[in-house]
Amino acid sequence: MTPFAIAGVQMYVNPLESNVDAMIHRLDVLLARFPWTQMVLFSELAPFGPLDRFALPEHNEALEKFQIAARRNKVWLVPGSMFIKDEHGAIRNTSFVINPEGEIVAKYAKMFPFRPYESGITAGTEFCVFDVPEVGRFGLSICYDIWFPETTRQLTSMGVEVLLHPVLTGTTDRDAELSIARATAAQFQCYVFDVNGLGSGGVGKSCVVDPSATVLHQCAGQEDMFPIEIDLDMVRRQRETGMKGLGQVLKSFRDREADFPVYDRQSGADSYLQTLGPLEMPRQGSRKGLHVDTVSGAPDSTVPPAANSYHAEASSPVELVGLPGKVSSG
Repeated sequence: MTPFAIAGVQMYVNPLESNVDAMIHRLDVLLARFPWTQMVLFSELAPFGPLDRFALPEHNEALEKFQIAARRNKVWLVPGSMFIKDEHGAIRNTSFVINPEGEIVAKYAKMFPFRPYESGITAGTEFCVFDVPEVGRFGLSICYDIWFPETTRQLTSMGVEVLLHPVLTGTTDRDAELSIARATAAQFQCYVFDVNGLGSGGVGKSCVVDPSATVLHQCAGQEDMFPIEIDLDMVRRQRETGMKGLGQVLKSFRDREADFPVYDRQSGADSYLQTLGPLEMPRQGSRKGLHVDTVSGAPDSTVPPAANSYHAEASSPVELVGLPGKVSSG
């Protein structure tokens, strides 16, 4: 058995004030209650909330405080994520990994900002994998990233055994996201630590899932801190022999006979996707995707409905008060 104790912290996130000191207070309480904890994960954007106007440079006082707290408590610490603004003004949703010596050993910028709602956030392009010595390999994925299985496919192909997944989900798709967390654990034979916030940080319902898709812990809608001891040997055994002695999905993917032309942007294999219209905010009363051009009163059966619907509504730029940029009507 290769045990390792990871704790998630589901806490209230204030959108207008720093939450850094509150996070460190909860970290100290957690380690006083559960001194056997070895890694702590907070939710997405927990330090300063979801407003990108509070973006900071990469070297900032908040990170220094987290480094000191990790060193004092002798734990691995992933303090959720925060908006980081680079020298060119680009803002990325970025997580940092701090080791028990207080050193930043890895960072990760969210690859799939929740567009069109996060239209002003620049996407990251690099994967984050790091090793805990004598324990195993860990990877980072932030919120919407998990909806794209290619992200976890890459991480687990690089050997990741535990997926750390800070989220900020305060919307009605949280139950779907929990289903995806379970499916991800089974598909990629890994642990998934899915930590959501409260208040402006989300609706809670954080969860921990093992490689057999068993939910080891499920939060409700209140503050919670939940240390879970995982067994990395279970991951290795299952990847070798299959879940419950059945599907060996990573090896089956490795030994596949088919490649996937959809990943070649020049192949034309994604032509249907090009008919879906622009990535933009929905409007009141929108009927996009529902209209079908007809010939002699009957739908054209040779063209997918979505391909026809792309031209069905006129689009004129309309400025939305309180929202950046412009979107098409409809």
